[in-house]
Amino acid sequence: MRHHRKGKKLGRDSAHRRALYSNLAGALIEHGRIHTTLAKAKAVKPIAEKMITLGRRGDLAARRQALAYLRSNDVVTKLFSDVAPRFADMAGGYSRIVKLGPRYGDSAEMVYLELVDYVPPAPRPKRVREPEPEEAEVEPAAAPGVTS
Repeated sequence: MRHHRKGKKLGRDSAHRRALYSNLAGALIEHGRIHTTLAKAKAVKPIAEKMITLGRRGDLAARRQALAYLRSNDVVTKLFSDVAPRFADMAGGYSRIVKLGPRYGDSAEMVYLELVDYVPPAPRPKRVREPEPEEAEVEPAAAPGVTS
C-alpha cells in the first residue's frame, strides 16, 4: 500500500526524476510557460514555486541554493533579476496549470504550466505572397527535320 508515500515516480529512477524536475523548472523560469503532461506539471509546480521564493529572498545563499538545483547560471540570473521582482508583492501562487486535453498518441492529459503573469507573445502577421506574374507560354520548338 502507498500509505504515507509522497511524490510520484513518473516511471524514472531518482537521478532521472531529479534531472527532469530541474530541467522543467528551469524551462518554466526561462520561458514563462511550458507544455507538458498533467502528472509532470503537478510534480514540478511546487519546485518551481520554491525556486521563485528563493529568488524573492535574493541573498547569496538563496542564489547558491537555486544554482545547486537548477544547474544553469543563465536561468538563475533570469530568476533573480527578472522573474522574482515581478512577484515581490505575492506570497505564493506564482504558477498555474491550464488543461489542454488529451495527447493524440497516448491520450495523456496535456497542460500548460505557466507563471500567472505570463502574456503570450503576439502572433506574427501572416506573410501574404504576391502572385507570380504568369509567363507567356512558349510552344516547344519542333525537332529539326520533323514535319507535322
